[in-house]
Amino acid sequence: MRLLIVEDEKRLALSLAKGLTAEGYAVDVVHDGREGLHRATEGSYDLVILDIMLPGLNGYRVCAALRAAGHDVPILMLTAKDGEYDEAEGLDTGADDYLTKPFSYVVLVARVKALLRRRGRNGAGASPVIVRGDLKVDTAARRVFLGEDEVTLTAKEFSVLEQLVTRAGEVVSKAQILEHVWDFAYDGDPNIVEVYVSALRRKLRAGLIRTVRGAGYRLETEER
Repeated sequence: MRLLIVEDEKRLALSLAKGLTAEGYAVDVVHDGREGLHRATEGSYDLVILDIMLPGLNGYRVCAALRAAGHDVPILMLTAKDGEYDEAEGLDTGADDYLTKPFSYVVLVARVKALLRRRGRNGAGASPVIVRGDLKVDTAARRVFLGEDEVTLTAKEFSVLEQLVTRAGEVVSKAQILEHVWDFAYDGDPNIVEVYVSALRRKLRAGLIRTVRGAGYRLETEER
């Protein structure tokens, strides 16, 4: 899952990004409304966390512009304002949820997960539990089972597996995995993907993930 944070309080934005990255999300951060609108329009995000009081364009205008352009990405609005009027205005522009500062980080994560689950239910028949052969991946609870046995994965290992299992039978390139599991600004060694694929093979089954030379990786299990 790839998230975009549009927040001009840099300390808060970076703190949220650090916490959400630890939860297993790929997170991009911008501090300006115009840049946030550009990034949300051009990028492929699963959710946007959007402050209201922003330089350039405020959050209401960013949200309204995204909806007017036909983007249905879930939007969680953050604001230091309080009161029913502000919340109503945010929701009227197309926001999916609203959180007033100061807020609990635990509550924010719960809201993010709820919006992502809701998006899955409202999508094209998407289910939070994916079954491919004897592999079962619960994307909502972030749990993995091979047969009757639960397999413990790190946050990044789970995110890499999620990219592969949702496209089982297809070739997924390193670039695609990097884009969705790491963040936009990642400029490290792309071979980091190989490290995580190797770890998944050790923890799951050696033949489960095939390397397609020069193209990427393919998860081989059959859907039941």
